[in-house]
Amino acid sequence: MCTLRPFTCKDIFRFNRVNFDPLTENYGISFYLQYLVNWPEYCTVAESPSGQMMGYILGKSEGQGENWHGHVTTLTVSSQFRRVGLARTLMRQLEQISDNQKCYFVDLFVRISNNVAIGMYKNFGYSVYRQIVEYYAGGSAPHSPPDEDAFDMRKALSRDPEGKTLIAKKKVIRTEELFSSL
Repeated sequence: MCTLRPFTCKDIFRFNRVNFDPLTENYGISFYLQYLVNWPEYCTVAESPSGQMMGYILGKSEGQGENWHGHVTTLTVSSQFRRVGLARTLMRQLEQISDNQKCYFVDLFVRISNNVAIGMYKNFGYSVYRQIVEYYAGGSAPHSPPDEDAFDMRKALSRDPEGKTLIAKKKVIRTEELFSSL
């Protein structure tokens, strides 16, 4: 059992345990604050009855015309609370918010090596839209992981009943092309 509530500024100082997962992207405080200020309705925490943070999701809406969409920036669930449907619950809420905002689809980016997450998102109804070359930067230090490609995964919402926004013009793009198309 959990409670979903809005993500607050105080949560930035409480989520370290949730962010320990090596596949969770970590950002600076200003990044989280930007989301809280601009898209507060897309920022949600799942909390246990004792007040422990179980997971969270941050997202936003962006684009124009038929590219107007919800975007999952980060979704993470603490390892001790996985496989109980919490990620699905957080995703459904973000999808509902995006549907209410008249978005055509929801998208997200995932490392191509993260097979567990890719399988989970496919179970939630998402499909691979395209591959983004070297989206995730590796480190410059010795023994750092190399740059890694991402899959752009999408799920059509009620505004796109035929799934037209799920058909990519190009199956593989470079990161620069991604940002020029927003």
